[in-house]
Order: sequence, then C-alpha cells, then structure tokens
Amino acid sequence: MVTTHNLGFPRTGFKRELKFALEAYWKGQSSLAMLEQVGTELRARHWRDQAGLDLAPVGDFSFYDQVLDMSFMLGNLPTRVRDFHGEQLDNYFRVARGRSAAVAEENTGCCGGVAAGEMTKWFDTNYHYIVPEFDAETTFTLDASRLLSQLDEARKQGIRTKPVIIGPITYLALGKAKDGSDKLDLLPRLLPVYARLLDALAQTGAGWVQIDEPVLVTELDASWQNAFVQTYQALDTRRVKLLLATYFGQLRENLALVSRLPVQGVHLDTINAREEVAELVKTSPPDRIISLGIVNGRNIWKTDLEATLDWLEPVAKLLGDRLWIAPSCSLLHVPVDLAAEEKMDAEISSWLAFAVQKLDEIRVLALALDRGRSAVTSELVTNRAALDSRHSSPRVNNPDVKKAIAAITESLGRRMSEFGARAAKQAALLQLPLYPTTTIGSFPQTREIRLARSQFKSGKIDEGTYKATMRREIEHAVREQEKLGLDVLVHGEAERNDMVEYFGEQLEGYVFSQNGWVQSYGSRCVKPPILFGDISRPKAMTVEWISYAASLTDKPMKGMLTGPVTILNWSFVRDDQPRSASCFQLALAIRDEVLDLEKAGIRIIQIDEAALREGLPLRKSQWQDYLTWAVEAFCIAANGVADETQIHTHMCYSEFNDIIAAIAAMDADVITIETSRSDMELLDVFETFNYPNQIGPGVYDIHSPNIPTEAQMVTLMEKANERIPAQRLWVNPDCGLKTRQWNEVIPALVNMVRAARTLREKSA
Repeated sequence: MVTTHNLGFPRTGFKRELKFALEAYWKGQSSLAMLEQVGTELRARHWRDQAGLDLAPVGDFSFYDQVLDMSFMLGNLPTRVRDFHGEQLDNYFRVARGRSAAVAEENTGCCGGVAAGEMTKWFDTNYHYIVPEFDAETTFTLDASRLLSQLDEARKQGIRTKPVIIGPITYLALGKAKDGSDKLDLLPRLLPVYARLLDALAQTGAGWVQIDEPVLVTELDASWQNAFVQTYQALDTRRVKLLLATYFGQLRENLALVSRLPVQGVHLDTINAREEVAELVKTSPPDRIISLGIVNGRNIWKTDLEATLDWLEPVAKLLGDRLWIAPSCSLLHVPVDLAAEEKMDAEISSWLAFAVQKLDEIRVLALALDRGRSAVTSELVTNRAALDSRHSSPRVNNPDVKKAIAAITESLGRRMSEFGARAAKQAALLQLPLYPTTTIGSFPQTREIRLARSQFKSGKIDEGTYKATMRREIEHAVREQEKLGLDVLVHGEAERNDMVEYFGEQLEGYVFSQNGWVQSYGSRCVKPPILFGDISRPKAMTVEWISYAASLTDKPMKGMLTGPVTILNWSFVRDDQPRSASCFQLALAIRDEVLDLEKAGIRIIQIDEAALREGLPLRKSQWQDYLTWAVEAFCIAANGVADETQIHTHMCYSEFNDIIAAIAAMDADVITIETSRSDMELLDVFETFNYPNQIGPGVYDIHSPNIPTEAQMVTLMEKANERIPAQRLWVNPDCGLKTRQWNEVIPALVNMVRAARTLREKSA
C-alpha cells in the first residue's frame, strides 16, 4: 500500500485569520492568549483538512517564519534581544519586525524597538524568511517546547503525525556570519543540539521526522558535501526514522551524495526532477522509503492524473510499500481551498487545484495505485474533461498576441543614447539637487481607501464616487510630500489593491480569486493573479491617475508601474508554454503603458522589478538563460522612450551582488534597492563593479515600525558614498509604504529629507 503524506500546509487560514490576529496583537488590541488561541484553532482546522493522509506534518505552522522558529528552537537569538525577559513570543517578534506588542515593550522598557532581522527570499519563491545570524562565538541550546506542544495537540485530535524541522546544513547555509567567519565551523556545536531534538521527538513516540534539506538542489562545494556526510552519520541514531526532504529542483551531482547518506527515507520533487527517480531508486539502499512529490506544491493547475499514473505505476510496482507520495513541496506556496471561490469563472475554476484539492489528488492517485484505475474512474474522467477544456479554450490562445511576440526585434530593447548622454539631458530637464529624495511609490492604504474599494467592488458606491474618493487620497499624498519637501513625488497608489493584481485586473489573460491568499512573510499576504492565457492590454492602466497627480504639483511626478518579470514571478503562471513567452507578452503590454505615460508628459517612470532575482534557477550554471530573457523583457518594456525620460527600477529584499552585471544591462537610469536592514552590505559589490548609472540605496526599513533617525540615515548614505559618487546617489526608503501608517511614515520621511539636506551641506 502506498503511503500518503504532506510536507506542509498553508498557515494563514483561507480568511487570513492569522494575519488579523497578529496585527491585532501587535497593536495592543488583543492579548497573547487570544493570539495563541487563533494559532490552536488554525492548526486544528488544518489537520482536519489533512485527516485523510497517512501522515500529516506538525511543525509547519508558524506565527511569522519557520526559519525564525528554528533559530528559537536552537537557542540562536541575536545578542540585541537576549536581555529582554518575559514571553518568548515577544522576543520572537522583536527579531522578526523590530518590536512586539506595545504592552510587551512597555513591560520590558523597549520603547524604540531593536533592529529587525535581515529578511530575504526562501530559495526561488516569494516567501521571505528571517536570516539566521551567526558569528564565531555562536552557541546553540535546545528549546523544543512549541514543537512538542503541537505534537501533543495533533495526537489528541487523532492525527497520525510527522514532525517537520529544517535540517542543520540548510539552516547554516541560509544564515549569515556577521563577522565573516566560516559557518561550517559551527557544525560541531550544532549537531549535538539536533541530536537532542531527535531524542526529544523519539520520546514522544514520533516514528518519522521530516528533515528538510532543500539546499541539496543547489550547487555545493566539497566542504558542504562533506558536512552532509558528517551530519547524517552523527544523527544516525535510529531512534527515529529520518525522511530527508528535498524540493524546488534537481539533485544532479548531489544525487550520489543523497544515496549514501544514512537516512531511512528521501523525498524527491518530481515536478522538477522526475528524470532522477530511476537513479534514486537504483542507488538507494533496498529498505529505504522513496517519497515522490507528484503534485505541484507551487502552482495552482490541476494535475494530469492519467499522465502521472502512466509513469508512476511502474515505480509503484517496483517499490511496493516503500513508495510514499506527496506534493512536491510544502503547500505554503498555494491558497488553502478552491471551494471558497464563489465568484470565479466556472470554466477557469475547473482547471485549478488549491491546497485542499491537491491533497484530494494525492488521495485519488494513491487509490489508483493500490486498487487500479477502475477504482477512480469517475475522478479520472472529470480530470480529463477539465484538462481538455483548458487545452482547447479560445480564451487561452490569442493569435494576435503570438504575432506581436514573433515581431520582436533586438532594437526594441535599446535606448536611443548611452547613459551619459541621457543623464545630461535629464538633469537639464528635471533640475534636481544633489542627493535627490523620493519614495518607492506607495503610501499607506488607509481604512478609507480600503472601505471605498470594498464598497465599489460590492456595488455599494458607483464609479464616480469611488474615483472621487481616490482623487482625494491622491491629493492628500501629494500635499504631504510637498510639505515634507521631497524632490520627486509619487501619486501614492491609492487606487491599487496590489502591485501585481492591479495590473493583472486590466490585462486580458488573467483571472482572480477572492480568497486565494498566500503568505509572503509574517502577516503580509498576497493574492497572486492567475495568468491563464495570452496577455494583452486593452487600454491604458495608470495614465488617468498619474496625470491627475501631476496636475496638482509643479514638482516632478514619477509614474509607477510593475515590471514584466515581477508580474510574472508574482503570478500563478500558465504551465503550457515557456515562462519566457509569457514574460515577453507582459513586456509588450507594459511597454505600451510606458509610452502612454510619456505622451501624457510624465518624465520619470519607475518600473519595479522587485522579483527579478527570485526567478533565478537555484543553480548558477542555469542562471544565464533566465537572466538573458528576463533582462530583455525589462528592456523591451522600458526602452522605447526618449532620452529625456528617466527610467527607474526598484528591487527589494534580495541579494543581487552576484547578478550585478545583468542589472547593469537593464540600463535603467536609476535603480533603488533595499540596503538599510543589511546595513549597506549589499553595496559591497560596488567596490569591484563599476555600476554606471544612478542608484538609491534604501535608508528606511519599511517592514519595521521603527522610525529611523536622521543620524542613522546620514550614516548609511555616507557608507554608500564610500563606494558610489554623490552625484549618482538618491535618498529613498527601502520599499513602498503601503503597509505602514501615516503616523509612522511622516516622521520617518521628515528625517529622511533632513538627512539629504545634511548630506548636501557636507558636500558643499
């Protein structure tokens, strides 16, 4: 009999219950006990959703981030929070976001907050994790109380459980040594703590422990490969059985390494590495469990059940009871339940599967393997009808779009002049001071904005009333920026629900969910649009709003767009054509919008490519193909304008030093990036790479409620000036301000403008 299991389940709840509980606690509107109760209720519900599986995960739930959970379980707390006493969860939130609830800070004397932990992308996903911090003196101590408590909860609910932890090598690989020391030197201190953790799990009666090592799908040098051997030999106590879970890619040269590790089971992501199944089976010990991830845990399209059974049935016959099946990775990356979608187009809905439906697919496939396809005839017929409908639908394929893609030439992506000539023309036109100040685009989404949007969508107010409300909010944002003394203004994006969803709603080829929420980090959830067909732009998307904002001021107004690569990477993308083809379709649509903004007199246009890096393949040897088409798509979108039009782009919360040449090839006049949370470390690359254009290193960490001082911002910019001439530096926040409140934003921007003036005085 095949064993069914799951690697992880979405945490937030299909109505985002966790998000609202967290934010209520942080604002002091609820108690810690109330927050914990919401967590208990969500875990119980999600285990019920997984009750049909042979093994359900425990330890996949988190109040903020599973990597931060592991840091606290291992006792690896940053020095800056160790002196705070009281509830551990408050310390946890201090690391995550710089502070916890207001009441908790008053009780500990923590009035100004602390530096939040650095945040970056979880492999090539849009999930963000809090980076573990190490130095040569780091020590580890075990506190498994939360995991053990959750195991007890699940057992009382009658759930057959499988604890889930992040493996020691991946944990070290994800972290950052603040003093430049070798992270692997910490392994001898870390392994005894992991051994104690496995012992503690064994004492609870755990039979299997899922130990996630996704770093195995990346390129590892000899020292890291040797560390794997050392680690799993040390943990081979046989008190619990270890399921070594890999996902997001192929094992390639690491397959031989995995085959000789002393683990009792291995999970392989067959969505990405199906061709490695035969070799893994062949080289594994004869008693090893082989778990195959056969349903895509990162996208929302129905699985082709018959095609999956075609290749899986021979494997099942060979392995017998040694075969486990599961989604390819944790279902954290998809929405909870398609049944909650009451308004979605019925035809397109029939093509989709969210987390609950993906587990249903696992159950159907298991039943077919155990009893034959005749046991699931109706399910296979329904599945085939949905797949055929999608394949033949005229809504998916647009011949005119395909002709436009075929007509793309190299000249479409080139600016008229080199940067130096453009910069001189732009300087003459814009007349900006040294260290010009701007923001990244969005301003707080107030209760009034959200209420008006909700009322308009539900039909409670008409379009005229809605537009009038948005214009008032735009004018408010413009007037506040004028009072602050910012040099380049933005319209504030009041009309936008999300930087990707807003554009997708106006493009042909997209559809949207009501409750398709996916966690990005902490309480931040996104509702990725679903790119199901060929993309085209029926009409202008932003010109009306930005032109209105520009009419309110004499200062330069920056038009705000989301770039094609980011729209692609932050969508659920069709899987029936190369991602590059969809990206070029998006590029042509954004290009039309850029040219319309220019015609409307907007001379600064920012095209955000916040997600450029997260689309990188996990192996560097495969990067160039992706970067070639991603950069080309951006250039097609951006580079049809005159020399006088200044093109900006923005990238946030991801390392980019190793792709700096590709970023330079984008040839944006100005790039703005996150640097405050990493203390300008991201600018180290400019010591060796002569970046030719202008750059705005962020000085205000907008993901923390902490308000930076003028002195802190001046210090950060002076660090930037050590690497980049002042004439090419801008002063700006790390990212957009929509998630903050005006009472936080105003004082922070006051300090930012003052910092720019101080820098100008020092340069005079």
